Amino acid sequence: MTEELFIELRASIRSGLDMTSTLTDAQLMDYIERRVLGESGLHGLTASEKRKWVRRLYDSFRGLDVLQPLVDDRSVTEIMINSHEEIFIERDGEVQQFDVRFESREKLEDIIQNIVSTVNRVVNDSSPIVDARLPNGSRVNIVLPPVALKGPTMTIRKFPEQPVTMEQLVEWGSLSKEAAVLLQNLVKGKYNIFISGGTGSGKTTFLNALSQYIPPDERVITIEDSAELQIATVPNLVSLETRNANTEGKGEISVRDLIRTSLRMRPNRIVVGEVRGSEALDMLQAMNTGHDGSLSTGHANSSRDMISRLETMVLGGAELPIQVVRQQISSAIDIFVHLSRLRDRSRKVVEIAEVCGLREGEVVLNPLYVFHEDGEHEGRIQGRLAKRGCLMNHDKLLMAGIALDQ
Repeated sequence: MTEELFIELRASIRSGLDMTSTLTDAQLMDYIERRVLGESGLHGLTASEKRKWVRRLYDSFRGLDVLQPLVDDRSVTEIMINSHEEIFIERDGEVQQFDVRFESREKLEDIIQNIVSTVNRVVNDSSPIVDARLPNGSRVNIVLPPVALKGPTMTIRKFPEQPVTMEQLVEWGSLSKEAAVLLQNLVKGKYNIFISGGTGSGKTTFLNALSQYIPPDERVITIEDSAELQIATVPNLVSLETRNANTEGKGEISVRDLIRTSLRMRPNRIVVGEVRGSEALDMLQAMNTGHDGSLSTGHANSSRDMISRLETMVLGGAELPIQVVRQQISSAIDIFVHLSRLRDRSRKVVEIAEVCGLREGEVVLNPLYVFHEDGEHEGRIQGRLAKRGCLMNHDKLLMAGIALDQ
């Protein structure tokens, strides 16, 4: 496919559509097919190659241009656009450069504006950073110049059409069956669970899997910067999403605002997609005021590190003594689950720890499961999530009528 001929044919098609711009998707596809079949420069192509021309031309009008095949490809999990000339993808855990580029910077900018407009977001020189999502639920992060030095930058994190289940995670070796049963009981027993991990460790995937254990008769409120959770087992579900400020700097609705609002919506549980800042205090207070069974995630290198990060987040938004903050954390969160992306690119649960109050001013953790590495075989890390201790706080399990299995 020569880029020059593609650009010429698309320009010709566009000029022919000027008076018929209200075509449906099917009519546009039919029109493009007729133009491709009648193009003399394409007579030597096979039927399969002509179909690729038709698809790419259609995507340039109604889809995401050169990105559309990548978005449609289920094996691609992440798309990284560093500039209109530089696209990388992640497939099967391996990052590689994609050999197609946008025809111009302006074309990439048009695609970006189309994406943010569909979710009522704004991105421009004065507000150059925004989070958005695609219609299929993929998460999108956009950074424009002058912040992005190479040009418009966009990262698309794709998610499976069907949420990954805990059974699949066990099958893939991400955690043991025994640990999965424990987590299932903890969710049903309304323990407050916090999932920590680094970028790309699978926090959102794991949160989705855990949420499938929420009893279907409960009312759940989800709060996210960009809606991506897939909770399909709870009918009484309300999904809330933040809003950026408008061009005048007004109208922003933050995660903190949504947490406060959710408390007036009679939730049984609150699920916060990710805690990043001062909203950590509101989340902890919600967990401490009768909203047991709440779930959230955050970036950290370990469960202990997550506690330190939560302390920093809370202190960044409120002038409280550190001991008060630690008391809030120890009384609000029952369980930490830490995920890691190992050097062989596998994602695993590496620690499950119970919070057991304070001792000498420090939050005490009781490790329940810890991942032990046993070496490598054919490039794959061998190991197991070994049981280290027993759950100390049984009260919520007993109240839920769940039998203890130590």
